[in-house]
Amino acid sequence: MTSQPGSESADAARSDVLLVEHHDDRVVATLNRPDQRNAINKATIDALHLLCAQLEVVPKTLILNGTGGNFAGGADIAELRDRRAKEAKEGINLMAFRRIHALPMPVIAALDGYALGGGAELAYAADIRIASAGLVIGNPEPGLGIVAAAGATLRLPAIVGEARATEMLLTGRLLNADEALACGLIIAIVDDPLAQAHAIADRIAKLEPRAVQHTKTLLHTPAAEQPELIGELQAELFESDAKMRRMTAFLERKNR
Repeated sequence: MTSQPGSESADAARSDVLLVEHHDDRVVATLNRPDQRNAINKATIDALHLLCAQLEVVPKTLILNGTGGNFAGGADIAELRDRRAKEAKEGINLMAFRRIHALPMPVIAALDGYALGGGAELAYAADIRIASAGLVIGNPEPGLGIVAAAGATLRLPAIVGEARATEMLLTGRLLNADEALACGLIIAIVDDPLAQAHAIADRIAKLEPRAVQHTKTLLHTPAAEQPELIGELQAELFESDAKMRRMTAFLERKNR
């Protein structure tokens, strides 16, 4: 996991609100507004779009985390208060999080402290979520007079089940780490979520990237549409040099 020469983490891919580190097989994006609990503002969204544009061209595993002991305490309330119907219809945060969710390679969210509102919805956009024991996650938006509009109603039911998602979103109840683990919102509680995220990325890096990408595509495809797509994607992989090379290596190891 070494940095590439000319890493973009030192240029336009890095901004004050989102710190981006490019490595050979992964990218680490760190929300960086610690004085505001990493509240997600328009500048953060713009930086996430820029990062997505890069990862759509050169797919890599993405690790999301935050500075200062929090993932993201929500969207920037000062900005939200000033937005009107036009901005609501633009789906500013929703569009960015949909793009993250659709990235070719896995997205891992390393959660610590608060992951609320838009911060929770950014976490829901990830494929894998791990957290520290201090996690507090959920969607209090109705208490602010708005709905959770950046993906919670789209993704949370699939993650934790319709009944739990309905209760969380209609009551604004926040979950602690133990509750999040019990309902499958996170896969583990660890002392160092970022280190564990890198360990997961290490496992992914050992796999064939195209096979990982196709697996993610299938996971994001409705069940009724999967059978035909499975055949198409598997047919592509069956003709690949990577499949022949990896299976030959497996048989050679087995026969030693």
